[in-house]
Amino acid sequence: QVQLQESGGGSVQSGGSLRLSCAASGDNLRSYYMGWFRQAPGKEREGVAAMDRDGSTTYIDSVKGRFTISLDNAKNTVYLEMNSLKPEDTGMYYCAAAQTSYGIPLVPADFGFWGQGTQVTVSS
Repeated sequence: QVQLQESGGGSVQSGGSLRLSCAASGDNLRSYYMGWFRQAPGKEREGVAAMDRDGSTTYIDSVKGRFTISLDNAKNTVYLEMNSLKPEDTGMYYCAAAQTSYGIPLVPADFGFWGQGTQVTVSS
Protein backbone atom coordinates (compact mmCIF):
# COMPACT_ATOMS: atom_id res chain seq x y z
CA GLN A 1 0.00 0.00 0.00
CA VAL A 2 1.10 3.53 -0.66
CA GLN A 3 2.01 5.94 2.13
CA LEU A 4 1.82 9.68 1.48
CA GLN A 5 3.62 12.59 3.11
CA GLU A 6 2.87 16.22 2.29
CA SER A 7 5.18 19.18 2.73
CA GLY A 8 5.60 22.71 1.48
CA GLY A 9 2.82 24.55 3.22
CA GLY A 10 3.32 27.91 4.86
CA SER A 11 2.08 31.46 5.23
CA VAL A 12 2.08 33.83 2.28
CA GLN A 13 0.48 37.11 1.34
CA SER A 14 -2.27 37.37 -1.22
CA GLY A 15 -0.81 37.00 -4.71
CA GLY A 16 2.02 34.81 -3.53
CA SER A 17 2.95 31.26 -4.51
CA LEU A 18 3.61 27.94 -2.84
CA ARG A 19 4.49 24.49 -4.09
CA LEU A 20 3.16 21.56 -2.14
CA SER A 21 4.82 18.17 -2.36
CA CYS A 22 3.36 14.75 -1.73
CA ALA A 23 6.08 12.13 -1.47
CA ALA A 24 5.03 8.51 -1.73
CA SER A 25 6.51 5.28 -0.44
CA GLY A 26 5.43 1.68 -0.66
CA ASP A 27 4.10 1.83 -4.20
CA ASN A 28 4.39 3.72 -7.47
CA LEU A 29 2.14 6.74 -7.77
CA ARG A 30 1.64 6.05 -11.46
CA SER A 31 -0.64 3.22 -10.38
CA TYR A 32 -3.05 5.61 -8.66
CA TYR A 33 -5.52 8.37 -9.40
CA MET A 34 -4.15 11.28 -7.37
CA GLY A 35 -6.01 14.16 -5.82
CA TRP A 36 -5.30 17.27 -3.80
CA PHE A 37 -7.90 18.33 -1.26
CA ARG A 38 -8.19 21.26 1.11
CA GLN A 39 -10.22 21.89 4.22
CA ALA A 40 -10.83 25.25 5.80
CA PRO A 41 -11.98 25.52 9.44
CA GLY A 42 -15.66 24.73 9.73
CA LYS A 43 -15.94 23.63 6.11
CA GLU A 44 -16.06 20.31 4.35
CA ARG A 45 -13.01 18.84 2.67
CA GLU A 46 -12.91 19.99 -0.96
CA GLY A 47 -11.09 18.39 -3.86
CA VAL A 48 -9.23 20.99 -5.89
CA ALA A 49 -7.15 19.06 -8.43
CA ALA A 50 -6.65 15.55 -9.72
CA MET A 51 -4.34 13.64 -12.01
CA ASP A 52 -5.18 10.38 -13.71
CA ARG A 53 -2.77 7.60 -14.64
CA ASP A 54 -2.51 8.87 -18.21
CA GLY A 55 -1.37 12.28 -16.97
CA SER A 56 -4.66 14.04 -17.62
CA THR A 57 -5.58 16.66 -15.04
CA THR A 58 -8.75 18.29 -13.78
CA TYR A 59 -9.36 21.28 -11.52
CA ILE A 60 -12.24 22.96 -9.82
CA ASP A 61 -13.18 26.27 -11.38
CA SER A 62 -11.91 28.41 -8.52
CA VAL A 63 -8.30 27.26 -9.00
CA LYS A 64 -8.14 26.84 -12.79
CA GLY A 65 -5.28 28.84 -14.24
CA ARG A 66 -3.69 29.28 -10.80
CA PHE A 67 -2.98 25.74 -9.57
CA THR A 68 -1.10 22.99 -11.38
CA ILE A 69 -0.88 19.35 -10.37
CA SER A 70 2.09 17.36 -11.63
CA LEU A 71 3.92 14.09 -11.06
CA ASP A 72 7.66 13.47 -10.91
CA ASN A 73 7.97 9.77 -11.64
CA ALA A 74 11.64 9.61 -10.68
CA LYS A 75 10.91 11.06 -7.24
CA ASN A 76 7.54 9.32 -6.89
CA THR A 77 6.17 12.68 -5.81
CA VAL A 78 3.08 14.64 -6.76
CA TYR A 79 3.15 18.42 -6.62
CA LEU A 80 0.58 21.17 -6.40
CA GLU A 81 1.96 24.44 -7.70
CA MET A 82 -0.20 27.29 -6.41
CA ASN A 83 0.10 30.78 -7.83
CA SER A 84 -1.86 34.01 -7.35
CA LEU A 85 -2.98 32.76 -3.98
CA LYS A 86 -6.05 34.28 -2.37
CA PRO A 87 -7.18 34.34 1.28
CA GLU A 88 -9.96 31.90 0.36
CA ASP A 89 -7.26 29.35 -0.54
CA THR A 90 -6.39 29.09 3.14
CA GLY A 91 -6.77 25.63 4.64
CA MET A 92 -5.17 22.31 5.38
CA TYR A 93 -4.11 20.67 2.15
CA TYR A 94 -4.06 16.91 1.73
CA CYS A 95 -2.95 14.63 -1.04
CA ALA A 96 -4.82 11.41 -1.58
CA ALA A 97 -4.66 8.35 -3.79
CA ALA A 98 -7.40 6.21 -5.24
CA GLN A 99 -7.25 2.94 -7.13
CA THR A 100 -10.14 3.96 -9.39
CA SER A 101 -10.37 7.03 -11.58
CA TYR A 102 -12.94 9.69 -10.77
CA GLY A 103 -13.73 13.18 -11.94
CA ILE A 104 -14.58 16.53 -10.48
CA PRO A 105 -16.12 16.92 -7.98
CA LEU A 106 -13.73 14.71 -6.04
CA VAL A 107 -15.34 12.78 -3.21
CA PRO A 108 -13.06 12.19 -0.20
CA ALA A 109 -14.66 8.81 0.53
CA ASP A 110 -13.46 7.55 -2.87
CA PHE A 111 -9.81 7.93 -1.87
CA GLY A 112 -8.34 5.21 0.31
CA PHE A 113 -4.92 6.65 1.02
CA TRP A 114 -4.20 10.03 2.63
CA GLY A 115 -1.31 12.09 3.85
CA GLN A 116 -1.36 13.94 7.15
CA GLY A 117 -1.83 17.36 5.56
CA THR A 118 0.11 20.61 5.30
CA GLN A 119 -1.26 24.02 6.31
CA VAL A 120 -1.55 26.88 3.82
CA THR A 121 -2.39 30.34 5.13
CA VAL A 122 -2.91 33.28 2.77
CA SER A 123 -3.22 36.73 4.30
CA SER A 124 -4.76 39.74 2.59
